[in-house]
Amino acid sequence: MSSLQRSFAKAKLDGLPSEAPLAADALIEDDEYEQEGSDQLQPLQEAGADEDSSSASSASSASSTGTIRPNSRKALDPLPWTDFFAQEYYLENVRPDETIIHHVYVTPPAPKGPLFILQHGAGSSGLSFALFAAELRGILPKAGTLAIEARGHGETIVKLPNGQISGEPYNLSLATLSSDFFDAVKLVQAKFEWSPAPDLVLVGHSLGGAIVTDVAIRGFLGRSVLGYAVLDVVEGSALDALQKMHLYLATRPQSFPSLPSSIEWHTRSRTIRNNASARVSVPSLLYQRADQHASPSADQSWLWRTDLSVTERYWEDWFTGMSKNFLEATGAKLLILAGTDRLDKELMIGQMQGKYQLQVFSDAGHFVQEDQPEKTATVIADFYRRNDRSALVLPPKVGELLKQKS
Repeated sequence: MSSLQRSFAKAKLDGLPSEAPLAADALIEDDEYEQEGSDQLQPLQEAGADEDSSSASSASSASSTGTIRPNSRKALDPLPWTDFFAQEYYLENVRPDETIIHHVYVTPPAPKGPLFILQHGAGSSGLSFALFAAELRGILPKAGTLAIEARGHGETIVKLPNGQISGEPYNLSLATLSSDFFDAVKLVQAKFEWSPAPDLVLVGHSLGGAIVTDVAIRGFLGRSVLGYAVLDVVEGSALDALQKMHLYLATRPQSFPSLPSSIEWHTRSRTIRNNASARVSVPSLLYQRADQHASPSADQSWLWRTDLSVTERYWEDWFTGMSKNFLEATGAKLLILAGTDRLDKELMIGQMQGKYQLQVFSDAGHFVQEDQPEKTATVIADFYRRNDRSALVLPPKVGELLKQKS
């Protein structure tokens, strides 16, 4: 190589960023997706090669610190919810001061199979559990899944007595969200005519963890609840993190020109580290600002369904007292965290006393069930098996043994 060529190459390399912008978290081709990728990045496709003939290059979100660009726009196309749940329902719940239309995704359990009830976090949707639900069904084929969307999230809506759809700010107090959760479960139970109700395992991520903990401590669902799992939220670290929420909201985009661009932002920023999960969950977080009478050049951008800034007055209410309730509520307890630094003092003491099961995914971000759906499903399936009442074989009563001998 001549000195001129070396100078040119050095100039080009110096101009490149030190880290490519897109996380290598299971890049997708066509309608297939990978749950876990290789620990090593595959070679990039040579320029001019046929994109459709290339395999999906990926690295597990659990392992890779390297980054690559997707080799097809298909890697950013939304995935349908029907790939992960059997049905969706809009269930009307009439109250004196409002009517709430609960939007849920359901895959019913087989006879005598358990039902895992999934509650998303603030600003998220039921589809944040999509890949997890599919993985769980692969491990426990008889299990059912029910993903509930909270008011002000996804497609759940609130109507006023005059029939008008309630605008923001919504009442998002913890007590209201817990009552909504309980009502949605009962409406689904009535819809499927489950009598008695199947064994229940409650699973909540972030704010959803606070909701399922509150439902458990209040005993809303009674003895049907085998246990509950809380994903990456504890009281102490959650309250500390709220101080940084304004900065996060100020730095994220206010809108997106398209759904693929919104999926790309979530993976580039590593908000979600699993491309397949982003493809199914992110579109449900947005709605399109469009006027059917507008010209093609008019603003058709995609906006956030949930304005997190208007929920600020509820932030402390969501998490204050959560650690105490988590430890004291009836039922088996599982806490999955993305790092041990998230544990507060109360939970550290409880963990040393063996009051709950702790699992740490150091290779996941905050959305553990999206970043690591297979690992999350495996841990929660094992948690269910350890607490499955139907698997218990009780010894015969003394009276029955005496009768047998006589």
